[in-house]
Amino acid sequence: MVEVGGKAILAHLLNGFEEAGVGPVVIVRGYKGESISFPRLTFYDNPHYDTSNILASLFCAEKELSEGFIFSYSDILYPSRVLRSLVQEDREITIVVDTCWQQAYVGRDAHPVSEAELVRVERDRVVEIRKGIDPQIAFGEFIGLAKFSPQGAEALSYHYHSAMSYRAGNAVPFHHAPSLERAYLTDMLQELVDEGVAVNCMTIEGGWVEVDVPGDLVRAERLFGKKAYERRPDG
Repeated sequence: MVEVGGKAILAHLLNGFEEAGVGPVVIVRGYKGESISFPRLTFYDNPHYDTSNILASLFCAEKELSEGFIFSYSDILYPSRVLRSLVQEDREITIVVDTCWQQAYVGRDAHPVSEAELVRVERDRVVEIRKGIDPQIAFGEFIGLAKFSPQGAEALSYHYHSAMSYRAGNAVPFHHAPSLERAYLTDMLQELVDEGVAVNCMTIEGGWVEVDVPGDLVRAERLFGKKAYERRPDG
């Protein structure tokens, strides 16, 4: 709900979804979820937001996933053209990866490179995705935007529940997370890769922003504030 250019980040995202013909839109709410209210949207609440993470939040809306879906973090901004290109992808699972990611970390001391969800690929397929990959061998950074076809969604759900079934307790690690409950989506993507499911990349070269720390708002205003849109009316 932080504002960029006088408009909440979520409102920017909703405008982009509408322009790209993406819908219906489903939002999973956590901390202060009651303050997030937009008409004609479907909401799910994660009551355990303080002890869980992105993957658990996604599966709060599991019944909405089977027909395929676009997944987006809610603290990122990206040009509408990126979403329009992603909609055209016909592979089972496609993640958006920034190959010029290092530029965004220059002077970004409050959010170091160690927090970047980096990706290694071989022949356009992801082989490793997580925080902590050596930047020298990383192909790019996962920006938090992905598309799952119906088949990709089925694989995601199957392997998520398989992972749940062979973990007797919540304290059992899951890839780089202390537990499945506290896993990121990237942990689940790595599980899919390890199980032989193809996770592919759609690449971009910068032009997006994650608003994670106060200093990020300066760059967000420059790229997506009112003046930026006046310079780039096509989005």
